Amino acid sequence: MKTITATPNYTNRTFTIRTFFNGKLNNKYRTIQMSKEEFEAKLNNTENDWSQFLKSNDYYLVKSY
Repeated sequence: MKTITATPNYTNRTFTIRTFFNGKLNNKYRTIQMSKEEFEAKLNNTENDWSQFLKSNDYYLVKSY
């Protein structure tokens, strides 16, 4: 089972997104810096929203496990 978590960084207006497969960390991504409005809007994103976001090019891979 795949799960996604997103941790906000309020200072840099970015999110660290982690994907887990069967409870084990799979990949870690970071968003590019966002405008204040976009960042605040994404604070309410669901797991499905982040899944859709990862289909865009607005992030970069930090580490693959």
